[in-house]
Amino acid sequence: MAADDEPEAAGGPGDAPTPRTVPHEEAIRSITGSATEAGTVVWHREDLRIADNPALATAASADDDPVVLPLFVFDPAFYGDRGLACDARIAFLHGSLRDLDRQYRDVDAPGLTYAHGDPIEVLGRFVDAGWDVVATRSVTGRYGRRRDERAREEVGVEFVAGDGLVRDADRPRRNWKESIGSWLAADPHDWDPRTVTLERIEADPDGSDSFVPTPDGVAAAHDVTPEKSMVPAGGRASGRDRLESFVARIGDYPGSISSPVDARDGTSGLSPYLRFGCLSVREVHRYVDEHAPDGRGKSMFVSRLFWNRHYRQKLVDWPGWLDEAVNPVYAGFNRDRHDPDLVDDWKRGETGFPMVDASMRCLRETGWLNFRMRALCASAYFHVLQQPWKIGADHFYRHLIDADAAINYTQWQSQCGIVGRPGLRLYNPRKQVRDQDPDGTFIKRWVPELEPLPVEHLDRPEHAPLSVQAECGVEIGEEYPYPVVEYEAAREAFERRYYDAHPAAAGRLADESIARRASLSGGLDAARAIAEEHGIEASERGDGASGGASGATAEGRRRGRQTDLSAFDGNG
Repeated sequence: MAADDEPEAAGGPGDAPTPRTVPHEEAIRSITGSATEAGTVVWHREDLRIADNPALATAASADDDPVVLPLFVFDPAFYGDRGLACDARIAFLHGSLRDLDRQYRDVDAPGLTYAHGDPIEVLGRFVDAGWDVVATRSVTGRYGRRRDERAREEVGVEFVAGDGLVRDADRPRRNWKESIGSWLAADPHDWDPRTVTLERIEADPDGSDSFVPTPDGVAAAHDVTPEKSMVPAGGRASGRDRLESFVARIGDYPGSISSPVDARDGTSGLSPYLRFGCLSVREVHRYVDEHAPDGRGKSMFVSRLFWNRHYRQKLVDWPGWLDEAVNPVYAGFNRDRHDPDLVDDWKRGETGFPMVDASMRCLRETGWLNFRMRALCASAYFHVLQQPWKIGADHFYRHLIDADAAINYTQWQSQCGIVGRPGLRLYNPRKQVRDQDPDGTFIKRWVPELEPLPVEHLDRPEHAPLSVQAECGVEIGEEYPYPVVEYEAAREAFERRYYDAHPAAAGRLADESIARRASLSGGLDAARAIAEEHGIEASERGDGASGGASGATAEGRRRGRQTDLSAFDGNG
């Protein structure tokens, strides 16, 4: 599986039998003993393409007569109840692997080698047979991070950087935007298939094995049964089609991002293809730069590509984003209010707030939500229902087809407001109905029990007169629930608790270790500025700002007042 579909835990004795590890040592030795000598294994993970692939380009230039064996390892830890990926996302991955196999065959290679088992054991078999192993360095946490450390230490895998992110630097955010801009404009990683001998191991060369580690065989062995609808086809070919189609209508993009109805066809739809590496961020940027007309649509979309790198940089800078609140002051916030029934109401889309419920049902049924609705649902969960953030983040991660750990968990913490930045993005679920679904198209599609209700009552169905409810046959409390909490009271209670803690949280950003965790776009200087302008001392002065405080530069104070995303807007 790709690097960040994090398993929750190792399997126990009660788990279903796991198919054995393949390929066998004999199969690996047989190819090593052919006319060609052992060469380099390219271990594909979340780079399911042969173009602009750093690991493949490295292997293809290893010597004067390179031998390359492209490999994907199906890791059983990612399947079944142990994994955090819905079956629809696994099916998208499997479709992308079939497409990757075709990409190799299109350059007259024999195709992709499939393996199944613990990746370290599989790779160790190749290393024992004389092969080197190279992989593109990925951004990961939890299991994936531990796995890559083992791969490096135990079997000598060489991890190749090539994603533009800054590693092993004391100040990774210094001139970061310029660095990413240069990387985006640079030439792609290239290789010439005519100069490379490409090898492949047959999954079951003699037809004697009951388990064959192909996408279809693995899906059958692990009972992968996707049930979501409207899921795009995986693979580079589909991704390229979407890219070209989107660029042809990119001028409409700014007006299509907020409404979930408009966003379904009006946004790019490229996120799952970028997440699995069917397309590279750099090639998307280059295609947009060369083919899209100048204008707000182009500049806005390019800024989103910077956002993609920005949030992945955050996980590079601190892997703890997946499990721990960045700001210690907000660690455990809402934990004392944890109510499993409220969490279940939110997951099922039965909160009594129609826009939230429609969005949560859409997520569960399709694996997709536009950015505004993801933010709304996170806000409703953390700010209104006042539940612990990580349970909600894990639920999103399980269901989203485009789930990227680096983006999902950093976005959740940022949206919840537990980083310590000033400003709280608390969405009013009623206002979102009026603003983003004024004719009720989205709500009535996903909450069909409200379909008969006149549209003017969709923002607050519980306030519809009883005569209206009786006339249209929608009795609130029967066909559709009353709100599970009283919105105004819940919002006020949350804001009181949150803002009481915020000066201490802002002040903690003066701690360099916490500032490095936060990985703000403005760097350590911006974090110090926030601490000085919004920390406890500023709060006690009553002015909320420190004026000419000495710790941060004027530029740092300006960056501290930006949102963490506004730094990348308008850079078309």
